[in-house]
Amino acid sequence: MKKLFVSAVVLVSTFAYAQENDTINKSNDIDEVIVHGYITRDRESVNKMPLKEIENPQVYNTVNKNVIKEQVVTNFNDALKNVTGIARLWESTGRGNDGGEYYTMRGFSLQPTLVNGMPSLSNGTLDPAGIETIEAIKGPSGTLYGGSVISYGGLINVITKRPYNYFGGEVNYINGSYGLNRISADVNTPLSKSLFARVNVAYQKNNTFQDAGFNESFYIAPSVKFVANNRLTFYVNTEIKTSESANAPMIFLNRYAPLSFYSIGVFKDNYKKSYTSNDLTINNNSFNLQATAVYKISDNWTSKTIISRSNTKSNGYYQYLWDQSNGGDFKRYIANIAGETNTTGIQQNINGSFNIGNLKNKLLIGLDYFQQDFIQGGTNYAEYGLVNIVNQTDTKWNNLTKSGVDAVLADATQEPSNAESKIYSAYISDVINILPNLSAMLSLRADHFTGRVLYATTDSKPKTTFSPKFGLVYQPIQDKISIFGNYMNGFQYVGPQNVTDASGQPTNEFIYFDPEHANQWEIGTKANLAGDKFSVTASYYDINVKNKVMGNGLNTNQGGEVDSRGVEVSVLGSPIPGMNVIAGYSYNYSNVVKGDEGYPGNRTEEAGPKNLVNFWATYKVQDGVLKNFGLGFGGNSASRFYTLNRGNTGAFPLPSYIIMNSSISYTEDKYSIILKLDNIANKKYFSGWSTVTPQRLRTLSLSLNYKF
Repeated sequence: MKKLFVSAVVLVSTFAYAQENDTINKSNDIDEVIVHGYITRDRESVNKMPLKEIENPQVYNTVNKNVIKEQVVTNFNDALKNVTGIARLWESTGRGNDGGEYYTMRGFSLQPTLVNGMPSLSNGTLDPAGIETIEAIKGPSGTLYGGSVISYGGLINVITKRPYNYFGGEVNYINGSYGLNRISADVNTPLSKSLFARVNVAYQKNNTFQDAGFNESFYIAPSVKFVANNRLTFYVNTEIKTSESANAPMIFLNRYAPLSFYSIGVFKDNYKKSYTSNDLTINNNSFNLQATAVYKISDNWTSKTIISRSNTKSNGYYQYLWDQSNGGDFKRYIANIAGETNTTGIQQNINGSFNIGNLKNKLLIGLDYFQQDFIQGGTNYAEYGLVNIVNQTDTKWNNLTKSGVDAVLADATQEPSNAESKIYSAYISDVINILPNLSAMLSLRADHFTGRVLYATTDSKPKTTFSPKFGLVYQPIQDKISIFGNYMNGFQYVGPQNVTDASGQPTNEFIYFDPEHANQWEIGTKANLAGDKFSVTASYYDINVKNKVMGNGLNTNQGGEVDSRGVEVSVLGSPIPGMNVIAGYSYNYSNVVKGDEGYPGNRTEEAGPKNLVNFWATYKVQDGVLKNFGLGFGGNSASRFYTLNRGNTGAFPLPSYIIMNSSISYTEDKYSIILKLDNIANKKYFSGWSTVTPQRLRTLSLSLNYKF
């Protein structure tokens, strides 16, 4: 309620100020999103400066609101299936601090950690209702974003919907398999000549394909835009989400003993078994507030100031199953968790253009402050029953209740603890036009880190890290074709880790590490075709990490080396009238060069599949008796990969898969009806990261949309 009150005060205060200045003329929109079909043009947010995609030496993919709407997307994971070279490793666990979904990109794990370029950590899943565009920025982008939010493979930045200058909106209802009911609304209205407001809201409830499990959520995102004068514009964006869910426990293969399973068959036999109940739920609440001031200093210089605050809370039951290495038994561990994460971010960017002789420069100067505080409470983990996946038995099947679990957890108390970190950063980036068709990017970032981890009695040693970036772009046909190369550095502060025992339970021991560093070299080409209606990007990258923290539990240490290299090809756009296409192919080779026994020579477990394919195309009939009818078809494919891959424990493969989806639609200016069928063949397939997690079976969804 406190956060709702703060949001209301901000909105009311802004409105009152606007009423007093009602005669101020509106300026042109600043930093607005330009969307044509599936293409989102010239993303300023990717490099924090105005830069055309074709003159950007870095690779990124975008998924905009049109893709989300036409694919009847109801969850964030389905939206990310349109990104080249990305796959989900873990579903959301809901636990505090790291309960969001985990993905893999370019051989390294990552989570969605950015909203509008600012850190925003999630303990659950993001709702698509407030999304304008998803940006998947490839490679270790530590120079502009720092080590708190990036992966060496890249990062995911969500651009939220902002107010525009006229009245409009839409209402959408989706009904589908497994009890899916979702209603959402998007309403935008001018409040005065200089003040504009927009509200996105969504309610969703659905069950799972398994014998237990559900999710119910509510999302609301009010935002305002205030044009103070021709130079100064304010934005305030707020997101609030509440959810309650019953999640199937994660099924962990034993990382410390030789594998006792060698086939996926037994897990297919348990495909619809959840080994939980709808009584064991977890609540996830999140709040995110951003305030932005964009000031036009002069015709060539602009200032952008952003202040953000986020809060996430997790309360409820988290459980997992741990392999007992006897070919059948998994022990259940469960806790009643209570976690809260608070973040504060302040960012100041100055953008400008100037000439040095005949050399044109685009300059970015930035300052960052980021603070994160995590409070962990609740209970410790307790053993609660034994699951045998061969016999499909559960010793606690008749007592998977709150009262039964609470009785066991009464003796599993633990003292609350908190972790905190602060990062102070400064960065500079300059794009120099050496020739009209030749440019170079030079960037450097400095970060200073201080902090303390859970249950530690002293602060960690302060650390200062530098991260450079260099890029070249040559355009043989200006604004149509470019050849680019880049060197990028990324880093991660690896906090002291709480050593775990053989069952995965934490001990009172800690291991301390230096920051990890990754270096990437990349070459590629970009092309704008068919009158800029169709774009193609192809690149080869090589990422090396020399001081990787590796191992688990008692065997965790630093000094590993990982190579990850590969090829990516992405296509996007409208090659002919009425058609939209988004597609990609990626190949990734990941290898442990140096590490403890069992690791060298093996593909890393976080790397996911070597080969990934994504494809989706729609066609809307342009004239004739079938005018406005449309068809859509596409899907995703992944090669076999090892969810556990160590020489001293064995390798467990998850099989390759091809998932096909289709749709039929009727669309007019104000109305649209879409019938979507996902996983047409009802394919059983899995994801995992030392885990084995069954994925969603065939689903049918009907979307009804009205625009006003």
